[in-house]
Amino acid sequence: MLKIENLSRSFGGVHAVQGVSFEVPQGVVYSVIGPNGAGKTTLFNLITGIYTPTAGHITLQGESIGGMAPNVLAARRMSRTFQNLQVCMNLSAVENVMIGAHLGLNSRLFAGMFRWPGLIGADRVCRARAEELLAFVGCEKYIGLQANSMPYGALKRLEIARALAADPVILLLDEPAAGLNNTETHEVEQLIQKLADSGITIVLVEHDMKLVMNISDSILVLNYGKKLAEGLPEEIRTNPEVITAYLGGEMEGV
Repeated sequence: MLKIENLSRSFGGVHAVQGVSFEVPQGVVYSVIGPNGAGKTTLFNLITGIYTPTAGHITLQGESIGGMAPNVLAARRMSRTFQNLQVCMNLSAVENVMIGAHLGLNSRLFAGMFRWPGLIGADRVCRARAEELLAFVGCEKYIGLQANSMPYGALKRLEIARALAADPVILLLDEPAAGLNNTETHEVEQLIQKLADSGITIVLVEHDMKLVMNISDSILVLNYGKKLAEGLPEEIRTNPEVITAYLGGEMEGV
């Protein structure tokens, strides 16, 4: 599904990502972990077109995509969420999700000005789909509400619903459990598993090690922008270099 080869990105004299390579098979949950400043979000921004690589190659389903704009990648069915909430608080929950489907809607000026019947029908179908996605992520009770009246945990799942509205084959989740309590984290864990079971490939950046170890098929560890280790959860859990650099006491009881 996704292949990264010798990927690097520098900002002046700072080497945020250095020669990173890995492959993500279709239909798996592939997690990226590492200490703060390890380059995880920069890696996501490179894959999703926000940054252009300094060097290296990114391939999605056999097609080279390095440097493509985010909207072009979205049309190729790549979606993501962000570490910090990117929700339109002045819109309803349903309208936020509908935004994610905009690439598949008629956005021509005259169609909108004259409210063509076909456009009205498409909007109705899109709204119904948005409601289905809100229910899928466990936010059905917020369907009729404004986003600014939703609790934080529900807003994190709202972002996932919006990403799903683009009908992705691959979904990148940047810390979906950040700031959540144990119950909310468990709900996100169940949702990610449900997404993977549906056939969507998941690439996950997350600091909650219990969630990562429970749900990952494979784990990549970054440290100072470089690949420190890669393997199955049990291999990462017991890797001495990973324990020294990152995990340490975090693995107690996991």
